Amino acid sequence: MALFLTERDVEQLLTWPLAIAAVEEAHHELASGMASDLPRQRTRLPQTTLHILQGALPALDAIGYKAYTSNRSGVRFLVHLYSASTGRLRAVIEGNRLGMMRTAAASAVATRLLARPEAKTIGVFGAGWQAAGHIEALATVRPLARVKVFARRRDQLTDFCARMSERMGFAVVAAESACETVLDSDIVSTVTTAATPLFDGDWLAPGTHLNAAGSNSLIRRELGEDVLRRCALIVVDSVETALREAGDLFPLLEKGRLQARALRELGDLICGRRQGRSDNQAITLFESQGMAIQDLAVAARLDELARQRGLGSEVAGGE
Repeated sequence: MALFLTERDVEQLLTWPLAIAAVEEAHHELASGMASDLPRQRTRLPQTTLHILQGALPALDAIGYKAYTSNRSGVRFLVHLYSASTGRLRAVIEGNRLGMMRTAAASAVATRLLARPEAKTIGVFGAGWQAAGHIEALATVRPLARVKVFARRRDQLTDFCARMSERMGFAVVAAESACETVLDSDIVSTVTTAATPLFDGDWLAPGTHLNAAGSNSLIRRELGEDVLRRCALIVVDSVETALREAGDLFPLLEKGRLQARALRELGDLICGRRQGRSDNQAITLFESQGMAIQDLAVAARLDELARQRGLGSEVAGGE
């Protein structure tokens, strides 16, 4: 029988090491030609938009999709995992926490490959759930000692920093400005829904690594052209997806100032096919749009763990 896993089940099962390992394997399989992934498709109505990401990881006996709706009342995620060998339904998984952790896990993989080993100070734009996930995930791959956070709502920011400082055991402080967030940061992560660039490129110190995780449509922009021009290396999860969705990259691509062949895929770095950071002075960028194979790789592991531990409830449709 197929399993239905709730958010509570996912919370009990999913850890950062598991999420990071799953996302890394998904990109390794894609780079090796053993996985497939289709860019996000959207069906839009005035009130609600349906988003679907689909793909397959035969090595994990996984094929399926994530579907989610966005509406003024909120966003609702479900991952549908099928057996690649039999076509049978394996699991349906509530995907809010799963999606947050796989997004941050992708940034953690990129950070491990691209950020300087001694990086310990990060600047974060955003004070929501995704920002919290990024701090936790990056702390898994780098010895963080200080985090500066900037967000529009000061009351939310103050509460966020207090909670994260207690949870993480190191200083998570509210930055007074975007400039303060970026200056002297070894890593800068943006996890917002911004439509205009968040900071100036001149503020970036040599050797900074950037994770941009919020610009997954052409109407969103977290990074300006001045930031991109300073990047010696731009890594994406998928070139095909980036060319369709990366609002940060689109202006330079449209003007011909950035060529698709200059973009490197995360999986190629994992496989060693392409070089990552070239020196300690280079500014690097991971531009993240999100992929179905990331969700499916995590979902496949959750399905196995849930069955081992007796979690989840059986649903019809798996026979």
